[in-house]
Amino acid sequence: MENSDIPAGPPEMDDEAVPSRRKMLALGAAGVSAALTIRPAFAQTAVSVMNCEIPVPSPTAAGQYIDRAGKLVPPGTKGAFPGAPRPFTGEEVKRAFRGQTLPGTTYNQSQAYLQYIRRLQAGQSGFTCFASITTSR
Repeated sequence: MENSDIPAGPPEMDDEAVPSRRKMLALGAAGVSAALTIRPAFAQTAVSVMNCEIPVPSPTAAGQYIDRAGKLVPPGTKGAFPGAPRPFTGEEVKRAFRGQTLPGTTYNQSQAYLQYIRRLQAGQSGFTCFASITTSR
């Protein structure tokens, strides 16, 4: 028999071959590590969404009142409400969208503020928080 007839080692496997046990364990460990690093990121995002703030009205409109449709109107307008004394958190607004009133407000005042919040547009204070709340529902 010639040396060329005897295989030198294990037959070579193509790319479709079954990975070794060692490779499978390494892949599993990498997957667990990825899951452990991603989960806290999601949790942190959820927490930041609930702690974000929405001023009513925005600081640039301080002193303006909010009518029942959520529009800014001059101070003293009949049926309109003065701005909130403090910003509302994402959690407070989310609960209000589900039927509760915003803290420290009457039902009608809360509804006017929620209308204002619904009308927020990109670039206005609180818009990013509002967008986060509505996409996480």
